[in-house]
Amino acid sequence: MSPLIVALDCPEASTARKLVEQLGSAGVGMFKVGSELFTVAGPALVREIIHRHLQVFLDLKFHDIPNTVAGAVRAAAGLNVALVDVHAGGGLEMMRAAVRAAREAPGHTRVIAVTVLTSLAGEDLERLGVHRGPLEQVLQLAQMAAEAGLDGVVASASEARQLRSRFPRPFLIVTPGIRPAWCASPGDQKRPATPAEALAAGADFIVVGRPVIAAPDPAEAAVRILEELGDVSAGLEP
Repeated sequence: MSPLIVALDCPEASTARKLVEQLGSAGVGMFKVGSELFTVAGPALVREIIHRHLQVFLDLKFHDIPNTVAGAVRAAAGLNVALVDVHAGGGLEMMRAAVRAAREAPGHTRVIAVTVLTSLAGEDLERLGVHRGPLEQVLQLAQMAAEAGLDGVVASASEARQLRSRFPRPFLIVTPGIRPAWCASPGDQKRPATPAEALAAGADFIVVGRPVIAAPDPAEAAVRILEELGDVSAGLEP
């Protein structure tokens, strides 16, 4: 399967449906549904996407007491999403509860942990009382996720190489904050990378939003990224 996940970061279900139709035909196999779209369209849109034989990364970043997160993950797994995420900052027991809930559900929903948001830099962590740099914090949270039995983590490409050296596959690395070289603006990302950089560093999936969905021709933008990823994958093969 392609490593590209397109983030449907849009406020209307009609826009999301149009993008899924365009991009699914262009070769995109997985779509991220986040808080904004899920709040507007709910589980029905997730089911629609899956009914098209496409996959969904349900990006709701659950962070609550273990019992509440377990119930949320159980509900997500019941939708048959491919990926669902929780905040690693919720702690070991919360993550273990999430894993148990996913394993009890039918299907094969993988649970991954958000480490440090790609919109945060070192000074932001300091203000939060975290006296480690982003890399050290990501590695610490990833270790907790692995101990809890999670399937992987969400982390920026800046940490992907060190993560991959410490956590071999099948442990997943899902990398947001992706900005193709032809995309001038980093937006609100403080640790961005190109698709090629992320894949070469060890990411399994990259998440791309605005460079695709805000492009004049989203399908063309997605194809350019898929071609770039294909070239990198060929170069990484032994």
